[in-house]
Amino acid sequence: MNANILLGILIPFVGTAAGSAGVLFMKREMNFLVQRALTGFASGVMVAASIWSLLVPAMEQSSDMGNLSFIPAAVGFWGGILFLLLLDMVIPHLHMNAEEAEGPKSSLKKTTMMLLAVTLHNIPEGMAVGVVFAGIIAGSAMITTGGALALAIGIAIQNFPEGAIISMPLHANGKSRFRAFIDGVLSGAVEPIGAFITILFTGFITPAMPYLLSFAAGAMMYVVVEELIPEMSEGEHSNIGVIMFALGFTLMMALDVALG
Repeated sequence: MNANILLGILIPFVGTAAGSAGVLFMKREMNFLVQRALTGFASGVMVAASIWSLLVPAMEQSSDMGNLSFIPAAVGFWGGILFLLLLDMVIPHLHMNAEEAEGPKSSLKKTTMMLLAVTLHNIPEGMAVGVVFAGIIAGSAMITTGGALALAIGIAIQNFPEGAIISMPLHANGKSRFRAFIDGVLSGAVEPIGAFITILFTGFITPAMPYLLSFAAGAMMYVVVEELIPEMSEGEHSNIGVIMFALGFTLMMALDVALG
């Protein structure tokens, strides 16, 4: 594994760790309006990444199917949606600002279920990074190192506010600052682990690359629609979430074009 690929799979994790460190320096719980703004920004980044970094390359790799080149992308996309739906149903978790946990009934602590929600959120991001770098290793002409790094950087940018959004409520719910920081960091560990495991199976992945790229896109879009958009729209004057969504979308789109 060369240095660029190792760097690429670690970049998103660094973003989560850096954001989680906010709990060590901030004295108060994050302002609700700021939290909505950052959630909107993360949503925009993930939607743009799903389109330009995953779905478009998936259809380009199926171009030999002519007018039917959308089929692998559509099948993989639905696979990702259903996979996250299944995880959502079998893993007990608690979304930010929610009072009632989702998934099966559990005696887990509130802070533990909040961590599970973020970990669930991070699974598709790790898969997405792993699939694009596996494509580079396999020599896919449709995936460039610049494009893969753009995806990794975009996810890291949106992971930064997410790290703060998870670590600060953990502290507010009774955990020490240091423990909240560590838990925030660990919530992002699933990304490089998932990416590394995906890369290990490059030989098996290559024939199914269009399906796997769109699978990751579907999983990411599920997280955005089911979790992030409702959170960014909570309360009054939700336009800040929409504006930040547009900013995140534009930034990720620009990164993908500039680096890809």
